[in-house]
Amino acid sequence: MFDLRKYISEFLGTFLLVFLGTATVVIAKGDVLAIGLAFGLAITISAYAFGGISGGHFNPAVTTAMLINRRIGAVDALCYIISQIIGAIAASFFVQLFVKALGFKATALGQTDFPTISASMAMLVEGLITFLFLMVILNVTSDDHGNSDFAGLVIGITLAFLIIVALNLTGGSLNPARSIGPALFAGGSAVSHLWVYIVAPEIGAILAAFCSRILGSED
Repeated sequence: MFDLRKYISEFLGTFLLVFLGTATVVIAKGDVLAIGLAFGLAITISAYAFGGISGGHFNPAVTTAMLINRRIGAVDALCYIISQIIGAIAASFFVQLFVKALGFKATALGQTDFPTISASMAMLVEGLITFLFLMVILNVTSDDHGNSDFAGLVIGITLAFLIIVALNLTGGSLNPARSIGPALFAGGSAVSHLWVYIVAPEIGAILAAFCSRILGSED
């Protein structure tokens, strides 16, 4: 059933995630810890604010895993992903607006890239961290053995630490929408490398969806 409230919630949650996270990178000039916590706490805030309406995906990779494990229908999944990408683009638009107002470099928008490692290594990093992230999400939200009361907090902490680990390797995306938004405005290698940040998280999510079944997440 078409439910506009769900899609608006996915838009808002993804907007908040990308806005707070990338603004911490380029406006607040945060260090590794601050950036990791900004993204982690943003997803926690979004989960508790909007998760009760949409389920709190805010990430196409999460939606893909939920679709595979039949927690969401195909039509809703497509609308979620579209809403997430639009939310990320809108957030990046405002970040660029504020960056320009401050006189900062308009192409530095917290975009993800891998200037010091190969594309294959970047694929491995993003695939692995997304796999781990989705394994946590799918199990902590499981009806069988999850914990809905603390799911948002656990997911946020997990995201924060995974970003801290991967930040100097790939920027720690784990989320195609999070990478698409800034890349469209920043241009350059962030666009030419964007395929890595779309393909790798989706592969990680697909693997996590099947592996989580082994642990009984869908029982």
